[in-house]
Amino acid sequence: MREQRGTTMESHGDSSEGRRPRAVFMAFGTKGDVFPVAAIAAAFACDQQHYHVVFITHSAHQSLSGNLSAKNITYMPLSAPPVLPAHYHGDISDVDKASFSLRKELIQTENRQECLSALEEIFRDAPGTEGDFIAINFFALEGWHLAELFQVQCVVTAPYVVPYSAPSSFERRFKQDLPLLYKYFQDAPANMVSWKDVIHWMWPLFMENWGLWRSNTLNLSPLPFTDPVTNLPLWHMRTQSPVLLYGFSKEIVECPGYWPPNAHICGFWFLPMEWQFSCNKCAEKFSLHSYGSLTPVKELCPIHADLQHFLRESMGFLRNPRAFLMVLGAVIETTNYKIIFFSSGYKPLDTAIQSIASASSTALKPCTSCGDSTILFNGRLFCFSGSVPYSWIFPQCAVAVHHAGSGTTAAALHAGIPQVVCPYLLDQFYWAEKLCWLEVAPEPLQRQHVTPDSDDSASIVEAAEALSRAIRLALTPEMKEQAAKIAERVSSEDGIGEALKVLKEKVASPFKRRKD
Repeated sequence: MREQRGTTMESHGDSSEGRRPRAVFMAFGTKGDVFPVAAIAAAFACDQQHYHVVFITHSAHQSLSGNLSAKNITYMPLSAPPVLPAHYHGDISDVDKASFSLRKELIQTENRQECLSALEEIFRDAPGTEGDFIAINFFALEGWHLAELFQVQCVVTAPYVVPYSAPSSFERRFKQDLPLLYKYFQDAPANMVSWKDVIHWMWPLFMENWGLWRSNTLNLSPLPFTDPVTNLPLWHMRTQSPVLLYGFSKEIVECPGYWPPNAHICGFWFLPMEWQFSCNKCAEKFSLHSYGSLTPVKELCPIHADLQHFLRESMGFLRNPRAFLMVLGAVIETTNYKIIFFSSGYKPLDTAIQSIASASSTALKPCTSCGDSTILFNGRLFCFSGSVPYSWIFPQCAVAVHHAGSGTTAAALHAGIPQVVCPYLLDQFYWAEKLCWLEVAPEPLQRQHVTPDSDDSASIVEAAEALSRAIRLALTPEMKEQAAKIAERVSSEDGIGEALKVLKEKVASPFKRRKD
């Protein structure tokens, strides 16, 4: 609730003529979903200093707060977790399923209320005016409905392609149940919201769970683009197709003709490198170096010299439970690979690492004075619970092994190294297939190839053979050459600069000097 806010909101004054325009960036999900949007918010705040910029996300992303504050961005954390599973895995009772569903519903309700409270706080002194806007990612659709409530423009800033598609029956049911609204979208003039927008990304806005919130809490019509009294389409109030900014490369994903007219592929969005270190000394070193120097830093702070020393022939990034650690051990036994394994501070995984370390006479623990790393399996598996930028570590690796998340994929493509991927959910399957099609990764691994259900020796050996085979394919000269070619093409793009250009041209209001 409001007491959880990280920064006190400034007073806007009584006059809308004198106040600053407001830009609210709302991004939910994991780091890969949120951090690229934070990069856009930071760039916008630096370029458009007459704006009051706000960033709303999960409190789990508290690490962003200091850097956002340094850019004069108000950070507003919400209590909902970054990831809410779509369903429960495994055999559970009907009672447990009902309890799990109820918990999800409560979290969703609380998150929506916190979103509403945050926007009420931002727009409390003056209604939305020209230049105000809310920018959302695809996991923050609350922002779309709240933009309608506060009568401000809504923009989509998405680091990934749409991570969900409409059910196959959606258009048929929509046409059958809402024939007038269907006609409203089909007959839309050029550059206005049309069926292209709906079927590309807007369709979840028309689902029943949003309708109840709109009518019961926000006092809006149950369906967007309809009159709250008659529930008929707003024939007399056409809305422009919303600006949709995609944070990936045109070299990787083309913009097909059936996408909405206001969709823009900008190029990848990366946070400043110094924002991505869990170690303040490393971040400070890179921050100081980044001004006035074109030579990249390769040295970490003295505390993390062990990781620096280990980086001679490494691969890697993957998060998985204990079974995967055993798979990695089996891979190491049969190859000459050295592996860096990022646990990202995930407690069950760090516990598994320490369990294996305590049972091994050859483990080195901890390797730094911070206690954030452990070396296993005869000094060939470096387990690191902190964080360093992929853009720093990947160019020093031979291959990246990961889950095909959009951020990791982008960093590996930019680094020009082959990849081995094992997707788990949502857009990860899209990126995994895309990497294979680009010939910078072999065919995606199945889940059981990296995290077998059983940790018996036969399962571990089978999974290790699959992973080793994929790594060998990734390290072929042909795949390494193709990865380098792709990197050369995408490195010329300025994704953040392009996104900023579109926002300035199509959304933001220019600076107006106050009259004395």
